Amino acid sequence: MMKKIGLSLLSAAVLVGCTKTTPEQSTLANSAEDINASYNSINTTQLIDHVKVLSSDKFGGRAPSSEGEKLTLDYLTEQFTAIGFKPGNGDSFLQEVPLVSIEASTDMTLTIGGKNYQHGTDMVMGSARISELEQLKNSDLVFVGYGINAPEYHWNDYKDLDVKGKTVVILVNDPGFATQDPELFTGNAMTYYGRWTYKYEEASRQGAEGAIIIHETAPASYGWSVVKNSWTGPQFSFQRDDLNKDRVAVEGWVNSAVAAELFSKAGLDFEKMKARAAQGSFNIDMGNLDASVTVKNTIKKSTSYNFIATLPGSKKADEHILYSAHWDHLGTDLTKEGDQIYNGARDNATGTAALIEVAEAFAKLPNTPERSMTFLAVTAEEQGLLGSKFYAANPVIPAAKTVANINMDALNVNGRSKDVAVYGLGQSELDNFLTTAALKQNRDISGDPRPAAGIYYRSDHFAFANVGIPALYAKGGAIPADQATANLRARLDPILGKCYHGLCDEYSDEWDLTGAVEDMQLFFEIGVELSEADVWPQWSKTSEFKR
Repeated sequence: MMKKIGLSLLSAAVLVGCTKTTPEQSTLANSAEDINASYNSINTTQLIDHVKVLSSDKFGGRAPSSEGEKLTLDYLTEQFTAIGFKPGNGDSFLQEVPLVSIEASTDMTLTIGGKNYQHGTDMVMGSARISELEQLKNSDLVFVGYGINAPEYHWNDYKDLDVKGKTVVILVNDPGFATQDPELFTGNAMTYYGRWTYKYEEASRQGAEGAIIIHETAPASYGWSVVKNSWTGPQFSFQRDDLNKDRVAVEGWVNSAVAAELFSKAGLDFEKMKARAAQGSFNIDMGNLDASVTVKNTIKKSTSYNFIATLPGSKKADEHILYSAHWDHLGTDLTKEGDQIYNGARDNATGTAALIEVAEAFAKLPNTPERSMTFLAVTAEEQGLLGSKFYAANPVIPAAKTVANINMDALNVNGRSKDVAVYGLGQSELDNFLTTAALKQNRDISGDPRPAAGIYYRSDHFAFANVGIPALYAKGGAIPADQATANLRARLDPILGKCYHGLCDEYSDEWDLTGAVEDMQLFFEIGVELSEADVWPQWSKTSEFKR
């Protein structure tokens, strides 16, 4: 019997003119034996081979607009051509994504209250503006709590505040995380209002001159090293006629120790201000403190590419199931001693390799699926989901013809799980298809294991969800399949956490990719059901994406 995730998911309205069927009602063009043969063809050996190639030093960390990008795209073209897929963008496998690289010199200091704070150790500053020089000159500091303007939650940290010419200081995450109040926003689960991207966007809309986020490991869900590594070096943006002048001049982070010192200088207690900010809309001037910093940028325009390949459907070729993963990582940092390459083996050579493996399973079916199966490897995810955002704004396949998106990012490398963790559980009817597929593996569905991290808003499926395409992001959960796997995780998980966006994200023979294979088999099974059935999965009535 299918595990019930939520009856509201099954009762959502269907698209006009389409007949909805549940997974059990579909009639498949391929026999169960043929489907199982393709399902079982997904294996660790090939997956590991692809991961090793994509994360090798030769690929240089797969930065957008680098030699590593060319090698990656060539490899994907070779692999998808070999299994019989067709170019997904007319006669090309590539979609051009015009980018601009903005690299801030690390030779900078942030001066506040007569003290200089150093790049990397105390703060990380930069600018999203396409400009060689941006600066703050004695810009008054204003603490704006969580920096949120959300009418639906009756919350506005900018209420009655004019921040033009000022620099706003902002807490990361949502008030619900700080209070653990399930009635406040969405409680422990982060909303988009908690993401750093939103904080900068809202500060810009309010007319601020600068925006500084206070980093704390628990609410951010990652350590200071991630901030330092991710926001140092080339930062990519779209080429825009307005040169991103609608963004604040300077944006960045300070660590919590610096923040506590600044609040003390302003005559404020950091902990008390945080507590007050979590109670409701809040802002307060930070005494006579002002900020000065000069950001010197190196600007380079370039072109990067999304990769798109399609197995045309036999009957409904204009309707597509879209699988996605980002192929990029952080590239190479020549300023470092010793190892300089961010190989990005788990993040996201695993997801890119999985695209190849799942696609090959579809290619092995004797009868081509009725709907088209399209595989999209996007660029510049690490720079703010740029590749997927560009595709969503300039779709090769119209959103109305895209049945669903299944995203794969940083697959499990620590063995099999008894459960499948769904990020954004309850968002759409895709949960039901996943539940049915999981039964085949005797696995249960569990919710987001890290709801405070806001993972559903942090990978490429988010861009597709934003244009109304039901999007699924799931992977093996927290319950190990056996004691041996539990022992492996006890050794491996601390290393994996440390290596996120680090130089040590490299392939290891200690990895166990059997769990990743099981997850990929689930995604294949869902695709088979969606490709044949006359079904359009819907958002749940409570999803913010339904509109």
